[in-house]
Amino acid sequence: MDSKTLPRPNTFSGLSLILDRVAERRENLAWVAEQAASPSARFILLDGLGEAYLRNDSEALRWLSASERESLLGDVKASLLGFADGRPHFMLALDDADRAAALEAPLHAHRAGLRDAGLRLPADQAGLFAYAKGLAHWQRETQFCARCGAPLTLVASGHRAQCSNADCGRLHFPRTDAAIIVLVEHEGACLLGRQAGWPKGRYSTLAGFVEPGEALEDAVRREVAEESGVVVGDVFYHSSQPWPLPASLMVGFVAKAISPAIRLRDDELEEARWFTPAQIVDGLMDGSFLPSLPLSVSYHLLAHWLQWRAGLDLDALVEQARSRQATAAR
Repeated sequence: MDSKTLPRPNTFSGLSLILDRVAERRENLAWVAEQAASPSARFILLDGLGEAYLRNDSEALRWLSASERESLLGDVKASLLGFADGRPHFMLALDDADRAAALEAPLHAHRAGLRDAGLRLPADQAGLFAYAKGLAHWQRETQFCARCGAPLTLVASGHRAQCSNADCGRLHFPRTDAAIIVLVEHEGACLLGRQAGWPKGRYSTLAGFVEPGEALEDAVRREVAEESGVVVGDVFYHSSQPWPLPASLMVGFVAKAISPAIRLRDDELEEARWFTPAQIVDGLMDGSFLPSLPLSVSYHLLAHWLQWRAGLDLDALVEQARSRQATAAR
């Protein structure tokens, strides 16, 4: 592959290019407190649903300053995200629904979920939103010790939780559930499936969670076989994407089918089909085919495959199809 056919960065990825998580300093309470009080500090605020506050006058996060945090949310504990652009960044999680709603007016902001805001925000802000949402979800869901049931206390600036029972003291760490997502190809066609509840015509690559004691490549082969009956041989890593909806890491692959016969084995998929590039183009133009949302790894897997195998630009095709359908509707 040359530079034109290399995969594009997935949404929410690439955060390490702009953020230093300073993990080694999270337990230095005095230093963390000093950073939180710094005039350069920025705070992303999430409500109990994991929605962030966005500015009313632009497509951007509504960051709180240290002084705003102190006056409006001084009682809410901050979790250190890291340093970006030389500035400390923190997360505030506010579970009080009434209080969260009341803050929209003074902040001149509105709330939005990650799915809605992910493609509208600048890439670095979308990545920080995803990071904060994943951390806040873990904090909210991990409040009692899995070993003894005692309450947990957040430590390490919100990145660990310690059991309050002195006879236990177990540490709990943020959890990420690994899931594979794969574009399977065979003789110039790719395998896509659809679930019954999806919009008419929507097809996606196959996906599923990794099971205990299972290699990622084996998870690809098992999930594809379970969902479609297709037998997969070679499996190649493509890219990954944090997916804190609520707590997953999507690991993308391209795979080769050695037995392409489709036999749906469970109720998860309503249909699975092989699509050639030409069939995808025709379906986009007549409205019978809808790809996954551009936010997803699935969209990027399909876009990369179409570019690699047929020199087609999925973004341009989707825009052309929208224009054609809008013209026809007039």
